[in-house]
Amino acid sequence: MADVPNVRLSDGVEIPQLGFGVFQVPPEETQRAVEDALAAGYRHLDTAAAYRNERGVAAGIAAAGVPRKEIFVTTKLWNDEQGFDPTLAAFERSLENLDTDHVDLYLIHWPVPSQDLYLDTWRAFERIHEEGGARSIGVSNFRVEDLERLRREAGQMPTVNQIELHPLLQQAELRAWHAEHGIATEAWSPLAQGEVLGDETLVAIAARHQRTVAQVVLRWHLQLGNVVIPKSVTPSRVRENFDLFDFALSDDDLAAIARLDVGHRTGPDPSTFGAS
Repeated sequence: MADVPNVRLSDGVEIPQLGFGVFQVPPEETQRAVEDALAAGYRHLDTAAAYRNERGVAAGIAAAGVPRKEIFVTTKLWNDEQGFDPTLAAFERSLENLDTDHVDLYLIHWPVPSQDLYLDTWRAFERIHEEGGARSIGVSNFRVEDLERLRREAGQMPTVNQIELHPLLQQAELRAWHAEHGIATEAWSPLAQGEVLGDETLVAIAARHQRTVAQVVLRWHLQLGNVVIPKSVTPSRVRENFDLFDFALSDDDLAAIARLDVGHRTGPDPSTFGAS
């Protein structure tokens, strides 16, 4: 079983660079999916309150028999729970659902700029971190302007920004801002909801390496330095997505993939998502 490299966050916490996401995994299928992922070697699980499958994640961990201390667990605060006091209450519900006394990473799921609550929410996150409820705190889908506001007005900066990122949406400006300010980039929808799997450039690269397109794209994420959380409920693909550590993309491969960026989103625009 391959050793997954860790990314050291700005607060010293280490996050496995390859994780297993459970977005859109039905609650009744989550336990089995998590068991399969842990059996394959994953030790980083990513869920969210909005996925309604935190209890399934907990059940999968319990059934797999892997010690909790060996698993990096991320969950996220949903939009309608933002604000200082609601955040604290929502976090306690997530801990209960996950059957744990702490999470390893807690994220604000979306900035929802129209609500103008994410600064108060972040202050609650800072308290949660100070009290040991979350080993590390970060954000998801934040834009440069949102991060700039936290930098000006908050007591500490996020360690992670989890964003939509794949060959069709490479987010170079945002990734550069992260690098300059010590924020790890984590990629959701790393395969563009499957839209990249038939791309001719990626198919050709995959053929040269005798790999699948999904493996090539996930390897690209790793070589960029991204933390990446592919999702599948198919056991063979769960294992396939973990099998990334005995090949490497060439500089020419990376340059060819860089040319695929067209700014195409498969998910919502953070500027407007969640607006009432």
